Amino acid sequence: MKSAALAAAAISSGKIVNAKENFISPVPARSDEDDLFFNISIAEWSFNPILRGRNKSLDNLDFPAYCKDNFGITIVEYVDQFFPSADKAYVRDLLKRTEDIGVKNNLIMIDTAGSLGLLDEEKRKAAVEKHYQWVEAAEILGCQAIRVNARGNGTDLDVAYATTKSLITLSRFAADYGINVIVENHGGYSSRAPWLTSVIRNTGMINCGILPDFGNFIIDRRPGGEQYDLYQGVREFMPLAKGVSAKSHDFDEEGNETTKDYYKLLKIIKDSGFRGIIGIEYEGSRLSPDDGVKATKALLLKAGQAALAEEEEEEGES
Repeated sequence: MKSAALAAAAISSGKIVNAKENFISPVPARSDEDDLFFNISIAEWSFNPILRGRNKSLDNLDFPAYCKDNFGITIVEYVDQFFPSADKAYVRDLLKRTEDIGVKNNLIMIDTAGSLGLLDEEKRKAAVEKHYQWVEAAEILGCQAIRVNARGNGTDLDVAYATTKSLITLSRFAADYGINVIVENHGGYSSRAPWLTSVIRNTGMINCGILPDFGNFIIDRRPGGEQYDLYQGVREFMPLAKGVSAKSHDFDEEGNETTKDYYKLLKIIKDSGFRGIIGIEYEGSRLSPDDGVKATKALLLKAGQAALAEEEEEEGES
């Protein structure tokens, strides 16, 4: 396969991180609410409407306390867009606030540093280097990962090659800080599961993985454009997952997400052996951010319990 050969050429240019010596795992799972197989976090993007613009009523520094006080959730996931900068003094201030209230910082989603699949070598390398400050910030905060984007204009093979090179360089840098580099399916080629899993595997880096997102399997956003099957995509991503993004948009009267089957998704996740953190990322418009997060949390708990009950039933029959 050409993409594998191209990536292999990039890999052969330098030393690969040793898997056993540099394994960086997500936080072990335990839920305060129930004995589930995962922990629940909140992605800061859920509060995008109130974190900026004229409706701003929440500041990045206050986000951790907001999650604990309003939802009883003590694991948080940041977005770099809501930081004034990656200034270390600011990051340490944020760390102190989370330590004072017992909140765990899980990851930072990076959107402002540039895409890693750019074909222009100078711009691609610049984008990689812009991520370094966020790796350092993630280490200060005690995060386990930064989330990055694998975007680029070109053929799928060319973008795969460029992305693989970028991820190798960035993951090597991040390994020295004990940080994972995880790619979200975020549109374009990255929403095609075979493409992204191939890229990640071809890096050869144990601290490079995927953040499967329930809502981002649209490859072509034009009307009638290509979409990848949500359930098949999550199933293919899970062996490489170092986290999960539980995207939600709307709910029916029974509390079920109207665009996706959370019970089926949680069963896939449990069966994969994943025992990490699932982050709530509400993106709907009908409910407020607070109500959307509460509805997503309630559904995650129900679907997680159902997945465990189904497993117990299957074991009882065997």
